[in-house]
Amino acid sequence: MTREFTGWHMLGLMVGGFGIIIAVNLTLAWNAIATFPGLEARNSYVVSQKFQADRAAQNALRWNATATIDDGLLTVEILDHNGTPVETEVVRAILGRATHTGEDSTPEFTWNGTALTAPVENTAGYWNLRLELIAPDGTNFRRRFPITVK
Repeated sequence: MTREFTGWHMLGLMVGGFGIIIAVNLTLAWNAIATFPGLEARNSYVVSQKFQADRAAQNALRWNATATIDDGLLTVEILDHNGTPVETEVVRAILGRATHTGEDSTPEFTWNGTALTAPVENTAGYWNLRLELIAPDGTNFRRRFPITVK
């Protein structure tokens, strides 16, 4: 004796199949959110409201900043619009890789008369220096420097 395949049977198969698809997607979304390291700003809305003013203040400084790592020495050169080195106060500095936060370090900078320098121990690869400085006029200067170590 054979049973007739009805619309109710099809509905049951569709609901079951889509239920599995939805459950898998919710599980993946939950795991993605649980492992997300978060944004650099505690409240991105507040930061976005003053972003343009902060950017305008940084651009008004007219600084040219570069960062390099040679022979275990991290050097950050900051020049004003006249090409004169600028001595600043380092508020925050994090040196690390974009994908491995376990290798992040906080370099201790010293002023050598022309640049900020710090000894670092890095392996070859791509590194990021996230630097926050205070200009002599009180302006916050934030910059991310990509650095390649060979």
